[in-house]
Amino acid sequence: MAATTILALITGYLLGSIPFGLLLTRWTGKGDIRDIGSGNIGATNVLRTGSKGLAAATLLLDLAKGAAAVLIAQQLWPDAVNYAAAGALIGHLYPAWLKFKGGKGVATLLGILLPLFWQAALVYVLLWAGLLLIIRISSIAGMAAAASAPVTAAILQVQALFPMLLGFALLVIWQHRENIRRLARGEEPRVGKTG
Repeated sequence: MAATTILALITGYLLGSIPFGLLLTRWTGKGDIRDIGSGNIGATNVLRTGSKGLAAATLLLDLAKGAAAVLIAQQLWPDAVNYAAAGALIGHLYPAWLKFKGGKGVATLLGILLPLFWQAALVYVLLWAGLLLIIRISSIAGMAAAASAPVTAAILQVQALFPMLLGFALLVIWQHRENIRRLARGEEPRVGKTG
């Protein structure tokens, strides 16, 4: 493996593994986000602290770290951009500092898509926001948005990105496995409600 590939992967991982939800809730005196609601470090669970501002900041920062990994790689290691993207998502999902228990990757994947494949990012945002508004179940909206990325690549025949985006979608869906179980039992909470 080339040195540039390793650098891109490590840079992506380090950026992706910054647990903004955990840091923001601690810095603002909300406690450990892992002890609240689902225990997840992402924006949806941060919203359960009662702070829409903190949830929005978490979402934007999780998005920004994915975008930053790709943008840095595009400038420094253009042949290794996909490795930086993969590192960012894996870092968010499995951060070493949190015993490899991270977020679910929905915002970070959108951040990756914005500079990498804007058409997929547009579909992603429309689907994610649309489903959140209509059904108000964050997990369904997030999984559907993630699944839309490889579908968009297939429709637009962007074959170079399809395998990676399919892998990313499967990882995000895997991170939602508890949500899927709750959905099957009819127990998945809607956005704005506790649980």
